[in-house]
Amino acid sequence: MESSYIAAVYEHNLITNPDPRVPVSRQAALQHMQKNLDIYEVQAARAAKQGAQILVFPEDGLHGFNFTRTSIVGYLETIPDPQQESWNPCTEPEKHNNTEVLQQLSCMARRNNIYIVANMPDRQPCPLSTDPTSSCPSDGRWQFNTNVVFSSDGLLVARYHKYNLFHEESFDTPPQPEIITFDTPFAGKFGLLICFDILFHKPTIALLEKGVRQLAYPTAWLNTLPLLDSVQYHRSLSRSTGVTVLAANLRHDNWNMAGSGIYTPFSSIYHHSKRGDPEEGKLLVARVPVLDPEWLGQRVATEEEKLKSESTSSPGTDSVFCHSESCSDASSVPSSSATFTSVMIADPFTFVLLNEKEGRVKVCNGSFCCHLQYKRISQGDSEELYAFGAFAGLHTVDGVISLQVCALIRCAGSDPSSCGQVVEEAETKMDFVMEGKFGTRYVYPSVLASQAVIEEVKHFDKSADGRVTLKHSDMTAGLVTACLYGRMYHLDNE
Repeated sequence: MESSYIAAVYEHNLITNPDPRVPVSRQAALQHMQKNLDIYEVQAARAAKQGAQILVFPEDGLHGFNFTRTSIVGYLETIPDPQQESWNPCTEPEKHNNTEVLQQLSCMARRNNIYIVANMPDRQPCPLSTDPTSSCPSDGRWQFNTNVVFSSDGLLVARYHKYNLFHEESFDTPPQPEIITFDTPFAGKFGLLICFDILFHKPTIALLEKGVRQLAYPTAWLNTLPLLDSVQYHRSLSRSTGVTVLAANLRHDNWNMAGSGIYTPFSSIYHHSKRGDPEEGKLLVARVPVLDPEWLGQRVATEEEKLKSESTSSPGTDSVFCHSESCSDASSVPSSSATFTSVMIADPFTFVLLNEKEGRVKVCNGSFCCHLQYKRISQGDSEELYAFGAFAGLHTVDGVISLQVCALIRCAGSDPSSCGQVVEEAETKMDFVMEGKFGTRYVYPSVLASQAVIEEVKHFDKSADGRVTLKHSDMTAGLVTACLYGRMYHLDNE
């Protein structure tokens, strides 16, 4: 058995429908999708030539976005449930009507002898009911944002409906979150999720809790600096949870979409285009280790065992900031003076400015405190303003998620009110140790340098008492953001 496989993701420069809110005929919708399918055909052949065994395409990559419920109707196909019936659209095209896109994707997989993960809109009939608790829309159909997976002989092997929608008026939320996996002969089991899903317990953490260690991830990710750039967040989740993420994003400058990657716990390759770059898509291909524990003949470590192993690797007393148990409590060390509040991605962070060349600061947001020891390595006569911030609470814009975040950021200007605004470039490098005491074991570390370059985190430690430490030095470029992004999944519904 091979202990590695070759994966590919394609960052697709979408050919859009210029007027997605106007309904079109099925014929016109097919003509539009064909333009994107033609590009997929070329990329599938390229990936196969490089030995790829699985290829992931982005969310919305065939049809686009910003549709209404009625304007997307021409694009919908009814996708059968592979758990209920076995169907190869390429070899049995007459079995289901109006499935031209499914047939092409199936034949694409079969012709290139490659597993294909793609995203498309699905129509499912649902029972109209006068019962007020029924989730069936009044038009008698569900419309879902959907991943489909085809095996290398064209068999439809998986279908997943996106659960966490992001401003998608054309789609319905499934009645229940789906936890969908598929098996491959070369790497064992993969889990499926779509874009915004990655920020939530279901399906992402639910898949991990089932022992899934490989995720196929179509996305149309809107980059949201300073904390949620695509490559920054996807890399940090992969490293922190010990999973492989095959992330295929759209390339769309007007919507600030860019950044795809093949991320494993040990390494990553990624592509992040900038405005003004050539606009063609980007195929990434890499050999990656198989992580499926059953495939490797290992028992899946339970959550309790993982917690135990994490706690033994770094005893709770080993803090760079002090050795007393009360160290991370708000009472013991005075907070740095002159804190101020500034909004970062719609959340009111408490910040303190880093006015010295080096030093130690502490900042608290309520009872949640973050510590930083830093040394600034300025380039030339750069006078860039940096701040260190903390936030604990519910983020309620674009969905409700509970957070604890420590963040070291470059401010957008020379005024403190600019701290938290979007910054893409920086010259100042920084050696630092950041620490916080978190109420969750799901803490995602990231260091993002100028021009969307991921710095591989030098040292990341979690202790049994919730203390998390991120150490980094020898940066290759200026620091845009370093953060510990704690997700308090258990409090999302509070």
